[in-house]
Amino acid sequence: MIDFRNIETFVWVVTLGSFRGAALKLNTTQPAISQRIAQLEVDMGVKLLQRDSRSVLPTPGGRQMLAYAEKLLGLRAEMLAAVRDRSAMRGVLRLGVAETIVHTWLSRLVKQVNTAYPNLSLEIEVDITPNLRSRLLAHEIDLALLLGPITAPSVRNRVLCDYPNAFVASPSLQLGDRTLTAQDLAQFAIITFPRKTQPYELIRSLFNRPDLPSVRLHASASLATVIHMAIEGLGIAVIPSAIVANEIADGRLQLLDTELAIPALTFAASWLASPDALAVELVAQMAVELAQQETQPGR
Repeated sequence: MIDFRNIETFVWVVTLGSFRGAALKLNTTQPAISQRIAQLEVDMGVKLLQRDSRSVLPTPGGRQMLAYAEKLLGLRAEMLAAVRDRSAMRGVLRLGVAETIVHTWLSRLVKQVNTAYPNLSLEIEVDITPNLRSRLLAHEIDLALLLGPITAPSVRNRVLCDYPNAFVASPSLQLGDRTLTAQDLAQFAIITFPRKTQPYELIRSLFNRPDLPSVRLHASASLATVIHMAIEGLGIAVIPSAIVANEIADGRLQLLDTELAIPALTFAASWLASPDALAVELVAQMAVELAQQETQPGR
């Protein structure tokens, strides 16, 4: 009788293109992966994989096997989703998160996951979207909450929410009593998201005009640092207004009225399509529902 674990191992070796990658994914050793594949080839009576110096590829028989193996894993996932007690779901889900979400509703998501799936552990990595995208495609994280969606054949996306951007500054700069032009704003340092991110490039393009002086852009991967610098009057911050709602409410920062229109930031939950992605899809759905609740008008 064919061991189902060996079938799953075969799918991950083909998906990741290496025995090492499959060993990391399945939390085992490369010799164990090799042994499972060897046993599966004995059971099937055909060579399934061919190895070269750089990768592992399926043979013609392996490609045929892969189609059936993916169907089997998909059916197992459907069965577990329909029958299993989801509160008994266990394991580790590697979650990558953009910092905007950390400052808004991530803690509530973690609480909901802990309540719904008490045996599911979260490993949370906070990073900028380009790095999260790369890590997701490299199978280093399972679910990414980031600026998106990601365009790639193997990636599934669910839109989470939009966060409007705003210009905010300390009242000490005395900028809140008029509509500010680009020329007015350009007199101050602009504090915003880190380089190589979509918001940074957007802000840079807004001020990259021949009629404006060279603008100082202070970029930081820490939004807490961006907020602190703005409170200290070191410049004008461009940041989602939801992140600084408390600082605006208590008067440490004020929204500025400007002539510049800044598109909202769209966040998405993204993960790699996989037959065993049940836990990922359930947490992604939870994130979608929570994000939409949190961004409803009037909250």
